[in-house]
Amino acid sequence: MKLQLSIPLCFFDLETTGTDISKDRIVEIAILKLHPDGTQDKKEWRINPEQSIPPEVTAVHGITNEMVANEATFKERSNEIYSFLKGCDLAGYNSDRFDIPLLVEELLRAEVKFDFKNIKTVDVQTIFHKMEQRTLTAALRFYCNEDLTDAHSAHADTKATHDVLIAQLDRYKDLEPNIDFLNEFSTRRKTVDFAGFVIYDKMGEPCFGFGKHKGKKVIDILASEPGYFGWVLNADFPRYTKKVLTEIRLQAMNTKE
Repeated sequence: MKLQLSIPLCFFDLETTGTDISKDRIVEIAILKLHPDGTQDKKEWRINPEQSIPPEVTAVHGITNEMVANEATFKERSNEIYSFLKGCDLAGYNSDRFDIPLLVEELLRAEVKFDFKNIKTVDVQTIFHKMEQRTLTAALRFYCNEDLTDAHSAHADTKATHDVLIAQLDRYKDLEPNIDFLNEFSTRRKTVDFAGFVIYDKMGEPCFGFGKHKGKKVIDILASEPGYFGWVLNADFPRYTKKVLTEIRLQAMNTKE
């Protein structure tokens, strides 16, 4: 079944130095851009992460420190990467919880002026888990009757994610092949900061999604416990989370004035 697109949809996958959104870095990124007319563009970059890749991580994706030592850094590639993604919706496998938050962190480090506020995202893993509860390798075998060769390479995982989504649309007739529906269906919860530390409540108000103030409105906590804001800024939270909280705080201060 053909996806109904109004703007391009970029399937993408990251290979990284680890799974900590705040600290780890990208070592490989692959993007498959699907245009509304069905044509595709593909890009792939190896990245020097400017930090060591642990042996246990190399054992997963096969990328060694030596393989990226002479590659450009993310900052050097950042404008090229963002230009390819700009104006597109995003899709991936576990992308809402990992790939997108980590990509946002890298863009902030590189001081790229980006805007993802109005994009729609499709997390193929969420669709799969709602329907079948399996891994990407099992998903490709289940939906496409194919084995995932070269797993944990960004290119192979990106293509597999695209193929699985198309097969899901063919299999489940109640899935609508448009991004509005797939975005809503594959989103676990509405987040303000991508990483899920700040979420929207039922009224659309930003609330904390973690810790002792989980579920409480951000503006209420900033007013009653101003030191909490300072603690978050100095703690090991993603840069984008801190940026979002700063914007909410400044907006609240301007409203009072």
